[in-house]
Amino acid sequence: MPESRLVTAEQLERMGERGHFFELRRGELVPVNPPGGEHGALAVALAAELWAFARDRGLGRVYTESGFVLSRGPDTVRGPDVSFVSTEREAVAGLRRGFLQAAPDLAVEIWSPDNSMPSLRSKAREYLAAGTRCVWLIDPRRRAVELHAPGRPITTLTGGDTLDGAGILPGFELPLARLFAVLD
Repeated sequence: MPESRLVTAEQLERMGERGHFFELRRGELVPVNPPGGEHGALAVALAAELWAFARDRGLGRVYTESGFVLSRGPDTVRGPDVSFVSTEREAVAGLRRGFLQAAPDLAVEIWSPDNSMPSLRSKAREYLAAGTRCVWLIDPRRRAVELHAPGRPITTLTGGDTLDGAGILPGFELPLARLFAVLD
């Protein structure tokens, strides 16, 4: 059997357009399909809410599908659908042309038909192990959000529940009904 060659974060960056639909997991290329309309609508709605809140308070930056180097040797690079990086963390990670060199404070992954909730939960564990303070897994089918945080049990919000800033974005609140209204 041929030996597979591990890819580094820098090699993935140099792939340009060829690397656009890949992430890295321990040096292995992981194909990522472009998301559909439902996914995109949820991502932009959430990013807009987070962006306005963070901008008005000078808390940090909101990113969409931007690469974060979560570990090295072999490298893991993930591109959460939506993410937030605090001003303090960004001073360490640095806003740069390529991948950010630290985990986001908040990572959001939205379920799509080409992935499974178990695979998203695995990603959540990767983010948390790299130092992410909270991960939101959004399931549009169930109109639910799973909250993952270090040392805490997974919590699921549905229906009339409200997402809050989880100590990362103090005062942020978003009723799930408003978020999921973009699907109606």
